[in-house]
Amino acid sequence: MTEARIDFADADAYERFMGRWSRAVAPHFLRWMAPARGARWLDVGCGTGILAEALLELCEPAAIHGIDPSAAQIEQASLGPAGARAQFGQADACRLPFPDASFDATASALVLNFVADPLQALREMRRVTVPGGQIAGYVWDFQRDLSPSGPLRRALRLVGVDVPAIPGTAHSSIEALRDLFEAAGLQSIQTAIFDVRLAYVDLDDFWRAQTPGYSPTTRIINAMTAAERRRLRRVVQDALSAEPGGRIEYSARANAIRARAS
Repeated sequence: MTEARIDFADADAYERFMGRWSRAVAPHFLRWMAPARGARWLDVGCGTGILAEALLELCEPAAIHGIDPSAAQIEQASLGPAGARAQFGQADACRLPFPDASFDATASALVLNFVADPLQALREMRRVTVPGGQIAGYVWDFQRDLSPSGPLRRALRLVGVDVPAIPGTAHSSIEALRDLFEAAGLQSIQTAIFDVRLAYVDLDDFWRAQTPGYSPTTRIINAMTAAERRRLRRVVQDALSAEPGGRIEYSARANAIRARAS
């Protein structure tokens, strides 16, 4: 199966699609990390700043630096709620622009599977983290099709569409994350699973959020006939709502991992 190419340059569309899910899972992850107050944080792949917002609300950090390769995401993060208290800049996770041992905690939210070389990214995260500091991350469980996009992708397959794989699906399981962290030389590895459940007002609300213009899935749907799209919508409605026209509700799963830098 071919792998989808996803462009995250449309920060507004990304917020509509993933924002509510990212905000739902971030507090679970941070409470599980249980970091010390006054830590210096690096947010790798910060996107629109959602993890930084949760850090400021829950963890009393001394400082937060967020990096992302997308200029549009960095701009939105800088203008968002965390922009006044966190520093955001454009950078590559595989070549972090910081000296050794610059941070007490380094985290990556819903990103590692999208990084071209996740092992190199982890080695860089280890390099910039103080010995004994925390390195952690979480990704949606794409391997088991339990991401927020899972219901739509399953519905597409039910109507006979060959859906491209999400980039880095092979790195999204607990087992694969542990293998990556071990290969990066990290110690005291622990894992956790977070299931979050959210609802959409109705199928139209779900559809607007789930079909951003940048998504390969959206392009597949746009190429369908009107009759095919109507059938697809019925399949989604039947799978996720007890009543025709009722609200859409389901769960997504994030696999999390944490370790200590040596």
